[in-house]
Amino acid sequence: MPENPTTEPTPGLENLLHETRSFPPDPRFAEQANAQAGLYDEAKADRLAFWERQARELVSWRTPFTETLDWSGAPVARWFADGTLNAAYNAVDRHVEAGHGDRVALHFEGEPGDTRTVTYADLQREVSRAANALAALGVTTGDRVVIYLPMLVESVVAMLACARLGAAHSVVFGGFSADALRSRIADAGATLVITADGGYRRGAPSALKPAVDEALEPRNGAEPTTVAHVLVVRRTGQDVAWTEGRDVWWHEALEAADVQHDPVWVEAEHPLFILYTSGTTGKPKGILHTTGGYLTQTAYTHRNVFDLKAETDVYWCTADIGWVTGHSYVVYGPLLNGATQVIYEGTPDSPHQGRWWEIVEKYKVSILYTAPTAIRTFMKWGEEIPDRFDLSSLRVLGSVGESINPEAWMWYRRVIGGGTAPIVDTWWQTETGAIMVSPLPGVTAAKPGSAQVPLPGIAAEVVDDEAHPVPDGGGGYLVLSEPWPSMLRGIWGDLERFKDTYWSRFPGIYFAGDGAKKDEDGDIWLLGRVDDVMNVSGHRLSTTEIESALVSHEYVAEAAVVGAADDTTGQAVVAFVILIGEFADRAADDAGADAVQTALRNHVARQIGAIAKPRKILVVPELPKTRSGKIMRRLLRDVAENRAVGDATTLADSSVMTLIASGLAKPSTSSED
Repeated sequence: MPENPTTEPTPGLENLLHETRSFPPDPRFAEQANAQAGLYDEAKADRLAFWERQARELVSWRTPFTETLDWSGAPVARWFADGTLNAAYNAVDRHVEAGHGDRVALHFEGEPGDTRTVTYADLQREVSRAANALAALGVTTGDRVVIYLPMLVESVVAMLACARLGAAHSVVFGGFSADALRSRIADAGATLVITADGGYRRGAPSALKPAVDEALEPRNGAEPTTVAHVLVVRRTGQDVAWTEGRDVWWHEALEAADVQHDPVWVEAEHPLFILYTSGTTGKPKGILHTTGGYLTQTAYTHRNVFDLKAETDVYWCTADIGWVTGHSYVVYGPLLNGATQVIYEGTPDSPHQGRWWEIVEKYKVSILYTAPTAIRTFMKWGEEIPDRFDLSSLRVLGSVGESINPEAWMWYRRVIGGGTAPIVDTWWQTETGAIMVSPLPGVTAAKPGSAQVPLPGIAAEVVDDEAHPVPDGGGGYLVLSEPWPSMLRGIWGDLERFKDTYWSRFPGIYFAGDGAKKDEDGDIWLLGRVDDVMNVSGHRLSTTEIESALVSHEYVAEAAVVGAADDTTGQAVVAFVILIGEFADRAADDAGADAVQTALRNHVARQIGAIAKPRKILVVPELPKTRSGKIMRRLLRDVAENRAVGDATTLADSSVMTLIASGLAKPSTSSED
């Protein structure tokens, strides 16, 4: 970021805004919406009273709290601290006690085609048995349990069983390596690991337990493992190595366990989970979330952002539980609200590219929450695929993970939402715990590509280098100026790193690490991570804006943009693009590639300005993505700057980088102008 981010307007953002429509709330929808405009007024009048009401109405307390917020230990907050509760009781038992035990909690779809339907009464029995099984293996309140599983019913049960005991869970995404798993086990000091023999991916079983075995092997110079037991779910039937006395089959442990279990009542600030996020440098950060405030905000945001009607809606968040979206909007938020939801193990194209839409049609899914990367992939495959299925049940669509470009937003609304479903484009982070900036369906006039406004009760602002709010039309840094209930309580075991990482840039203010701009209406547009905001000849250019411009061209299915060091301009724009079928054929030879790339450079110049023209455009067959769907721009920056490609172990397909780096992509020969 430059020293004065507000002095240079972001070229071309105004053009993008003027070319996109604003969609006012449908009055018929607004009349029935959970959220009403008065929520903003209520929160503004008394923010703490607003959160107190949410906590009392949406969460069941064993001991009611008497104090809403203690900020005296800033930046560590204490919300509802003298109240006691249990997360699993709130997610399961209270619905059964209220007479909703027969309501479906989970519709499970396995990639091979196996299915399972679990009611709230079923879930209560399974979670109780699992809690008893964990206790029999020595897990007690305050312990940490690592969960390394595919997307299964057992994954949800395992998380809730830990919460029932007051043991903090730390879920590690099943795509991570043994080394990544080892470091997380060691940092958390976990006493037990829950895993599976394997899972299914693209039609074939993939192993999981071998990674656990490797992670727990003694190493010279390394601290001995704290893990006493490994609990193994039988999913694929693969042969697995077995360590007697340590390894235990999940099904055998649960069969031997009682179906009755009294939840452990914990204080509101008791640790609920640790979720590790990778930093650009140093070891992964163990983001710590506690119980009362986290449950309050996940329940509140899930109910209002998605306009959930628990009696009639079928909800589907496509995220894996290995990410915070899976924690907040697959497990805790939906279950606290008594929702019926779908969980799916597998990829969108197994056994065919219409798999997701087949599931939507089968279960009459009414709320869908997914990532822009998935949406752009479906665009690339063609709208004739979703057109084969009945998607008329969908009434609310959500987007999460990164900014959604206007072109994808419009496609999502038109093709998937039938041209009428409101889209909630949500901004939040692992650290925030729950959604922070988002439209409210029925209240907000939606703008394609903009997360728009902080939710009622959230104090988010765009500021300059001196932490002064920028005027409408200005750009700068996205910050959170007041504490919020689901905020992280620290980095596990490293309070100083927590302070340095999030609170040192602007003392007393949480710095999210994202660049943002406010339009003429004051709505927020995310520009991506600060590292993804380029400074080209003194102009601030957003990778998101340039990617949006490229994708709006008829040639392009998907694009990723990075800034590469340049001796003359400071940074230069380098774009990696996937072309739509027929246009990819045109770029097969040098002359065709040059013509395509020249057309795209000129298109960016028309959309944004000549300063944004990519110095290079590389046509690639795929982009490097993690299994959660995020593009790893760090690796593309390595290619753009002619460096050895860094660690690619977390990619869904590590061979993609070999293809890109080996020169299969052709750089543009167009001269700079």
